[in-house]
Amino acid sequence: MELKELSLSHFRNYDQADLHFQPGVNVFLGQNAQGKTNLLESIYALALARSHRTKVDKDLVQWGEEQARIAGLVENRFGKLPLALSWSNKGKQARVNHLDQPRLSTYIGQLNVILFAPEDLDLVKGPPAVRRRFIDIEFGQMNRTYLQLSSQYRQVLKDRNAYLKAWSFGAKKDQVFLDVLTEQLIELAAKLMLLKKRFLKELGEAAAKVHLEVANQKEVLELQYKTAVSSTDLTDLETVKTALQQTFSKQAEREKKQGTTLVGPHRDDFVILVNGVDVSNFGSQGQQRTAALALKLGEIDLMHQETGEYPVLLLDDVLSELDASRQTHLLMTIENKVQTFITAPSLSEVARSLIKEPKVFLVKDGTIEEEGQKEQEENHG
Repeated sequence: MELKELSLSHFRNYDQADLHFQPGVNVFLGQNAQGKTNLLESIYALALARSHRTKVDKDLVQWGEEQARIAGLVENRFGKLPLALSWSNKGKQARVNHLDQPRLSTYIGQLNVILFAPEDLDLVKGPPAVRRRFIDIEFGQMNRTYLQLSSQYRQVLKDRNAYLKAWSFGAKKDQVFLDVLTEQLIELAAKLMLLKKRFLKELGEAAAKVHLEVANQKEVLELQYKTAVSSTDLTDLETVKTALQQTFSKQAEREKKQGTTLVGPHRDDFVILVNGVDVSNFGSQGQQRTAALALKLGEIDLMHQETGEYPVLLLDDVLSELDASRQTHLLMTIENKVQTFITAPSLSEVARSLIKEPKVFLVKDGTIEEEGQKEQEENHG
């Protein structure tokens, strides 16, 4: 999978930008606050119909303008596909091959991306919500069933929480209706949990291979799914549903008092073990960085396995966060395999020596110029 072209109109600090990319490594160089990360954000948003930096869509619209638009040309094994996304006061509009998409679930998955940024270290040492979001975003791109189930689950969860909250404030409520919502939630939760278990198992296997290489064959990485249901019950749909029903029964009174749902995938987590030790709590910073890198690189092969396509990789100022050996491993892993977009103030000696013929764009105050473009124009002139 490859992003051939990108066009921006009134997105963040860009009036207008039209870019053409190469299949290998594309680099955006520039000092801080010039718009490098905005470019990666636009690619991420084109893929997932959402920013990774803000939940407020109007933040994406250039100051003083009414609408922002991103368009891209994606090439996959089936051919070329135009994508477009726009934000305005009327809301968000997504198009695939020039056709409006009434549901974002039919749009997401046309362009698959993996973003690796310095804050992704929080995958290892951050709170459970960071890892839950990671699973939902990454697996949602790979598996449309997971994406649809997640959407349905969030809606039923919202309804159930609203009902429980009213109950906790003393409103007279119907137990039968709460039971109906609980049954709906359990059905969706059980399916999601089985998919999560499979995803984490496959991601763990892929990441473990990478981790073993980065750690010079000395450390073994393992992912463990943490949920309210015992791991022995995560075997088949009916067994998981039965275990969830029992857990909900035990929590029923607490939920009514607290006014919220205390059981389900929205409370799950996973533990990252290195040589059997929880690296989140007891690992060194080097071990945590290696684990985060292994998770991200493991995703590349897993996404290829699940979709038949390699994703587009976005590296936002991450090279400066990695030492020379981790930089080397990262860049050798992606070589000739994945189209990659890198932002950096400058390229290190390691990166310069390992990246073969990168296409370099110079970014300054919302303007973009290809490296060497002026010289080419002067020579042709």
